[in-house]
Amino acid sequence: MLKSGLLRIFLTTIFFAGVNLANAAEPIKIGTFLSITGPASFLGDPELKTLQMVVEDFNAKGGLNGRKIELVHYDTGGNAREALNFVKRLIRKDQVDVIVGGTTSGDTLAVMPEVEKAGISLISLAGAVEIIEPVRKWVFKVAHTDRMAAAKIFEDLKKRHLTKVALITGDGGFDKSGRAQILELAPEYGITLVADESYSNKDTDMTAPLTKIRATDAQAIINFGFGQAPAIVTKNIKQLGIDLPVYQSHGVASKTFIDLAGEAAEGVRLPAAALVVAEQLPDTDPQKPVLLAYKKEYEAKHGAVSTFGGHAYDGVMIAAEAIKRAGGTDKTQVRDEIEKTSGFIGTAGIFHMTPEDHMGLNLDAFKMVEIRDGGWKIVE
Repeated sequence: MLKSGLLRIFLTTIFFAGVNLANAAEPIKIGTFLSITGPASFLGDPELKTLQMVVEDFNAKGGLNGRKIELVHYDTGGNAREALNFVKRLIRKDQVDVIVGGTTSGDTLAVMPEVEKAGISLISLAGAVEIIEPVRKWVFKVAHTDRMAAAKIFEDLKKRHLTKVALITGDGGFDKSGRAQILELAPEYGITLVADESYSNKDTDMTAPLTKIRATDAQAIINFGFGQAPAIVTKNIKQLGIDLPVYQSHGVASKTFIDLAGEAAEGVRLPAAALVVAEQLPDTDPQKPVLLAYKKEYEAKHGAVSTFGGHAYDGVMIAAEAIKRAGGTDKTQVRDEIEKTSGFIGTAGIFHMTPEDHMGLNLDAFKMVEIRDGGWKIVE
């Protein structure tokens, strides 16, 4: 009897040890839904490459908390309906532990009710301020908001004593949200909008609305958008002989925009993450070593960096640090640790999240940059 009892205890111990070992070996699943194809592909492509790069780095060092990381990815093509379908799949079928994405504001806004219902953390890479205002329990973001971009542009306009501005925006979610922020903040900065024109992001020529702007007494032009459209706007401004300062949003902070706009991009100003001007930062800047390290690794594998790949770096690293602090992948504990993110040095800035602020960046995280000689220069 004694031997039989000891045998049962021994076998039971072995069984549960095996179960625990199997569970420990299960990968940590990070889900993502990005615009790898479609009009936002130049944003989504560096995001995916960055996520893959970071996951490979973690796994090469043994993973996270002793577990390998598995990246589960779907391409939305910038389609909000597809984004929702893919997020449902990530949650229900793939059973991911956290989600980093999407690329666009439209995709993110479409899936937020689903992640809230499921109780899984979403760290968005998109810009619209509506993603985090009002604060939602399970939704966070790492990209600077369109409100911050508008404020940064208005600050620079004031320094240049320019008060009459023409606005032109596309018809996407990011564009519309940016327009709303421009309209709301302009009076606070003493800015008068003398034109408010629009275009379809599928248009290949924007000379009609720009001709209307040329007939106004505007002192500067703001184009709020992303994708190829802002490059077309920039080229059309030059073709029409409109000699005014041109501002773009952070939605074009990549070398792709400069390449698409060509010589017309010269002199264009926009707010951007410090990543695009990393070498120009003083050595005392705590972001500089982080930016240069990411830039060096990414460029060695994929070519020129963009701020959008940087957002993916910030998102996945914040998620990884939260999982590490939580000691596992319990969804509530991971959510709580994301919300406690403080002092994390990322590519977009130094993050200090709180229950009232699910982004954790202030206006100082933005740099005003100007395109000169085909590159980025900090505006002093």
